[in-house]
Amino acid sequence: MTTPLLLLVESNTTGTGRQFAQRARDLGAVPVLLSADPARYPYAAEDGLRTVVVDTSDDDALWAAVTGLAAAAPVAGVLSSSEYYVATAAGLARRLGLPGPSADAVRACRDKSAQRRTLDTAGVPVPRFSVAGDVAEALAAAQWLGGPVVVKPVQGSGSLGVRLCRDRDEVAEHAKGLLAATVNERGLRTRGVVLVEQYLTGREFSVEVFGEEAVVTVTKHVGAPPVFVETGHDVPAVLPAAQAAALVDTAVRAVKALGLGWGAAHVELRLDGDVARVIEVNPRLAGGMIPELVRRARGVDLVGAQVRAALGERVDLTGTPDAAGAASIRFLTAGTDSVLADVAAAESAARAVPGVVDAVFYRPAGTRVAPAEDFRGRVGHVIATGTAPGQSAEAAGTALALGLAAALTPVAADVPVREAVPV
Repeated sequence: MTTPLLLLVESNTTGTGRQFAQRARDLGAVPVLLSADPARYPYAAEDGLRTVVVDTSDDDALWAAVTGLAAAAPVAGVLSSSEYYVATAAGLARRLGLPGPSADAVRACRDKSAQRRTLDTAGVPVPRFSVAGDVAEALAAAQWLGGPVVVKPVQGSGSLGVRLCRDRDEVAEHAKGLLAATVNERGLRTRGVVLVEQYLTGREFSVEVFGEEAVVTVTKHVGAPPVFVETGHDVPAVLPAAQAAALVDTAVRAVKALGLGWGAAHVELRLDGDVARVIEVNPRLAGGMIPELVRRARGVDLVGAQVRAALGERVDLTGTPDAAGAASIRFLTAGTDSVLADVAAAESAARAVPGVVDAVFYRPAGTRVAPAEDFRGRVGHVIATGTAPGQSAEAAGTALALGLAAALTPVAADVPVREAVPV
């Protein structure tokens, strides 16, 4: 009998992309990566992943590649770990009659302006917002909202292009830059609109939803404005009962309102008093190593669950009793233009902290880095576990400060900086 295939449409460059392929193998399927440039993902060559080179932005070319594969072996599922291709994967799954979310719902969800309108109409709490197609409209929206506003592209991930604008000049400058872009960081065409929204200052969380079930609530740590770089996560979040219930209820209502409800959804929210307001719903697994934190803290394998769902197998979200109880990640970012020194020694120092289970740099010694503007500016991370979030958070923070941070050496501002990480 021919081994079934799990088709992976592109990938994210860090985190779960590699794990999708590993889980497929564990479940007896052959993972096949469909990509315009497989070299973008070093793990593909390192793991001997089967790849097919195809223009994944061309629907006809992609379908021809898929039907060619299906003629030789049964295709059992289609997925993507990339924000940019989840709708494409959903559409292929539907055409093949395979499990997956509604492609139309995923496509609409990925447009933050359409998503906001849908949630607002459904009565799901969101920040006040307006959609602008030119600089004048962005300025009018900012004036209507009053105070500092957040200006962001209507599509994207990893805080790319998201910025706090405190006055008219900042709004005009940032909106002009976003509106001038015709393609995004993946080379895909973009819409000529931006989202201008109310700036919420409450604590930020995410709720990881699978199907229509909230699995866990995560505390998110975000760097200083005007950018919103995620600097860490804690699993599970510790909150008063009323706030915890508000976050879960709002997240599940959002997923239902958007017509999702299949597989994973990563719902980001901020508290506005005791009201949980949805910042955005991502129709995919969380990034930032959150699935790994959930696995270590709760014993729930969200990556495995997503792969199982795509293959039409039963999904069990019950945790395991040997899980740690809590897990935290902290990302290293540079406070000023810097160069990485002895990364191996810094990793060893971080791993020596009790509770630390992983410490890694994303770039080699000698790399010049700058303060992060988005997730691509993160230099490395540490993960720690404990019996409670306070314990894991303390261990991760200590390992970051005494371990990884020791490898950052400031350099003169006029030295060329930062090698951008592909998305």
